Amino acid sequence: MPIEFTHVPGKTAEAAAPFFYDFAETATKLGLIEDSGFQKIVVDDSAGLLTNMDIAAQVLNRTGSLEVVLTHWAGVIEPTVAARQLASIDRESGGRLALRMISEPLNDDDAETRPVGHGVVWQRIDEYLVLLKRLWSNERPFDHEGAFYSIKGGYIERKGPHGADLVIRMGGQSGTALKVAGRHADVFELAPGSIDEVRHLMERARGAAAEHGRAGKLRFALPVRIHKGASAASHRAVDLSGPPAQVALSLLAYAALGIDEFMIVGVDTPREIATAGRETLALLRNSLARREADAPEPGAYALRAVAGMLAAG
Repeated sequence: MPIEFTHVPGKTAEAAAPFFYDFAETATKLGLIEDSGFQKIVVDDSAGLLTNMDIAAQVLNRTGSLEVVLTHWAGVIEPTVAARQLASIDRESGGRLALRMISEPLNDDDAETRPVGHGVVWQRIDEYLVLLKRLWSNERPFDHEGAFYSIKGGYIERKGPHGADLVIRMGGQSGTALKVAGRHADVFELAPGSIDEVRHLMERARGAAAEHGRAGKLRFALPVRIHKGASAASHRAVDLSGPPAQVALSLLAYAALGIDEFMIVGVDTPREIATAGRETLALLRNSLARREADAPEPGAYALRAVAGMLAAG
């Protein structure tokens, strides 16, 4: 599958305002993002979950092909309400919604009801996702009594186009987080790091998914921050700077690991978006296609690249 690119909005350079603050201006940027070669955009506004859902609906209504990666977390609204709203958004967009589950928001209003303890947080996420999938697929009402949720006659009449197969994106590095992601995630969002660190996390995530017979289903996304400067990537994080060609070439080594998607942070102005699309995204895609075409068999380039990195490291 070809490499995909996801736009992760940040702050605008001019006003330090949230990306979705002025939707008239945002609508123009969305068209440019779509035309520049991005397939997805993350919605993760600091205003909170309900605002995120409203923004996601607006973005989907104003674009023709972009998939919206909606940041979501358990504990704010009940599963039945969330399942109904998410199914409606997905249905009205023609199936262009993906759900990005995070453990806890950085700043929210439910601190008093937030479960205590890392393991408990992930147990709630697990139960929440199980219920969403049941609600998206069940043909008759059901009752549920769990550690975090109680449902009587749970049922939503109008399902989304994907039903229970709505794409779920998750991440995490702890054993508990990986266990839940292995059960539910279709896309695993990696933590930035060195080649060895990223490869090791991929192996752990695949192992967790294999316990549920899902190792072959898991795809990987890597966050990449692009900023102005003269240096290349730092040794700890994928934090790239320099000319677009240099950035694209730096990502080749990560693509060789089997990463399917790069989540691009730091390109929020129209000029930055256009430059990234015209040069970084296009150059990386073309370089990968050219090297695979020159390889004696499919995937040979990736194997050679990894072997070269190991020898050099």
